[in-house]
Amino acid sequence: MATAKKQEPENYDKFVRWFWMLFLGGVLAAVLVFFLTSIGVFGELPDHRQLENPKTNLASEIISSDGETLAKFYFNDNRTPVTYNELSKNLVDALVATEDARFFNHSGIDARGTLRAFAFLGKRGGASTISQQLARQLFVGVRSKSAFEAAFQKIKEWVIAVRLERQYTKEEIITQYFNIYDFGNNGDGIRSAARIYFSKEPKDLDIKESAMLVGMFKNSSFYNPIPSRNPVGVRNRRNVVLSQMEKYDYITSTVKDSIQKTELDLQFSPESHRDGTATYFRAYLKQYMKDWIDKHPKPDGTKYNLYNGGLKIYTTIDSRMQAYAEKAVSRHMEALQKEFFVQNTKKRNPTAPFLDLKKQEIKDLMKRSIRQSERWRKMKYDLKISEKKIYASFQKPVAMRIFTWDRGEVDTIMKPMDSMRYYKHFLRAGMMSMNPQSGHVKAWVGGFNYRHFQYDMVKQGKRQVGSTFKPFVYATAIDQLHMSPCDKLPRSQITIEAGKMGNTLAWTPKNSDGKYGGELTLSAALANSVNTITARLMDKVGPVQVSDLANKLGVTSDIPPVPSIALGTPDISVYEMVGAYSTFANKGVYIEPLMVTTIADKNDTVLEQFLPKTKDVLSEETAYVTVKLMEGVTKEGSGRRLRTKGAEKWNQVYKEIITGYPYEFTNPIAGKTGTTQNQSDGWFMGMVPNLVTGVWVGGEDRATHFKSIAYGQGASMALPIWGMYMRDCYNNKDLEISDGKFDKPKGLTIEVDCDAYEKTTTEQNSTDSSIDDLGL
Repeated sequence: MATAKKQEPENYDKFVRWFWMLFLGGVLAAVLVFFLTSIGVFGELPDHRQLENPKTNLASEIISSDGETLAKFYFNDNRTPVTYNELSKNLVDALVATEDARFFNHSGIDARGTLRAFAFLGKRGGASTISQQLARQLFVGVRSKSAFEAAFQKIKEWVIAVRLERQYTKEEIITQYFNIYDFGNNGDGIRSAARIYFSKEPKDLDIKESAMLVGMFKNSSFYNPIPSRNPVGVRNRRNVVLSQMEKYDYITSTVKDSIQKTELDLQFSPESHRDGTATYFRAYLKQYMKDWIDKHPKPDGTKYNLYNGGLKIYTTIDSRMQAYAEKAVSRHMEALQKEFFVQNTKKRNPTAPFLDLKKQEIKDLMKRSIRQSERWRKMKYDLKISEKKIYASFQKPVAMRIFTWDRGEVDTIMKPMDSMRYYKHFLRAGMMSMNPQSGHVKAWVGGFNYRHFQYDMVKQGKRQVGSTFKPFVYATAIDQLHMSPCDKLPRSQITIEAGKMGNTLAWTPKNSDGKYGGELTLSAALANSVNTITARLMDKVGPVQVSDLANKLGVTSDIPPVPSIALGTPDISVYEMVGAYSTFANKGVYIEPLMVTTIADKNDTVLEQFLPKTKDVLSEETAYVTVKLMEGVTKEGSGRRLRTKGAEKWNQVYKEIITGYPYEFTNPIAGKTGTTQNQSDGWFMGMVPNLVTGVWVGGEDRATHFKSIAYGQGASMALPIWGMYMRDCYNNKDLEISDGKFDKPKGLTIEVDCDAYEKTTTEQNSTDSSIDDLGL
């Protein structure tokens, strides 16, 4: 019987050899790939200098005098970096728990996470560490759709991540990660995101807010919290982050459960160049910085970049005072505009908003406005469209968004010509506030809505100043003739003949109240804006001297040396007027308004510091006496309502526009109201020892104005803004706004106390009479 052949054991040695050969070959291949990648064979890698200074676009930051960020200059990247100490612990905990739980225990690559990703093909989480994600954002870029290229990109990330770990501390890597990320809605970096979504600094973010922002790292476009995007998805994603924080013991389950039930509670405040605080000042500052950059190249000869160079611009603006000023302007202008609309309906005024213009004059005015518009400029010079077609386009209805006081921005369809006339109904305002001793401009409000009214009425706009010019005439008389506020002049009319003092025609000014009898002290004359007495002073000192003084006070606008300038016919800006009045408060020393104190680069290296420019203009005595004259305006003149404690008869007539009344100030205030012909311009210049503030209100065109003086005078149009602003400033004791007296110079030779002056004059007259009786 045949026996079965014995089966020999199978030899596995060759399989084992092949296994180890393939394994070691794979390891060697991987090592080789990593080596070749590290030396740049598969694409350039950042060297140590690039790792130390990764190239990111940093917005230039505008910083207030009290350390707040007013706004930023940027093109695409609204990014301002923070340090690790400026991050909330909640942010760090949420990031680590969600993106890389073993972040503090690996050196750039999480071996456990990588093996898990390979084993489960990424279904149980990816393997990217925070360091790898930072490497991708800084140096690798968007992941390729090609699997082959994507694999090499991944290897690059690993290599760069390891290098980043060697170059930086863990805290620095986390900080860079937060700084580099784009959170959407111009929220480049955590600081911008915290301000835009929650109106906070990163260090102040709580657990809920931190979890939402960290949740956006997954995809900031999809998980965008603003209502028009995906608020439900954002909330769900936030709750995932909270679960991760609870999983890794950063928060308790009780905290997690309670927060997950809450809404997002956004404080959404988008940042753009046309929104936010100090918009008109920022527009001025942009041109200022461009000029500075042109004159100050870097050491290597290249130019600083305002929009991505990370410059830090330290300004004199105080964020609190700026907020008070903007609130005062908006609150008063809304009330004033309401009354203006009532008085300028088509029924009451067929030529609304214009007064005193004929049909052809209005057509000519609108035609000039068309040619001055941005629409005209773009169509004619950018698009090269014929003028005939441009004019025709202004008559074709188009979709647009217009400004309203009661409903905000409104979408509508309107002819561009009609929209231009609509906007001419709106009264404008300009306001500037300055410390007269330092020259520091503390608030700058060029209008009430920069998005729709971009013309700056602080420095760009120049309007007739009316009676606010009179203190320049009085100061000249005090300086040249040593006159006292208690000196008296007749109120009767005076004529300055043609040919005298540059006059081409005879000039006979009238008083607004029609009264011409008796005499008045200079103090009473200025307080009540008596034109005839101002004209008499002009006749004594001459317009050349007054014009020269105004120029020395910082007024660069054209002031023709003719007698009529005494009543404020020149066009001057709020900026110039505040600088000029500050000279009186600063004891006769003119100090040029200063807006920027320091410019530094992104590393806080100071590039330039700025000091105010000063010059002596008046004696301390002349300046003080002029101030004392203007104190009379708020005691017995047109500014006396600043001190009123109860309702007055006039307040019952137009109480709607006396915004914030009563003001009830009791401290020394020097000031002057101004109202121009036909109520086209209303001014108030107000001073306390360490703050000078000027306010102008009027229409874009002089034909846009109130019909009556009750509403159209400076005391009604401009003074309430000053009153509300100053009340807020005084309520904030940290601002240290003075409520004391103006410093009286030693050895004052001009009497400012009219009771004492009257007594001395009476005694002198008595003595003179006795001498006459003796025949001496």
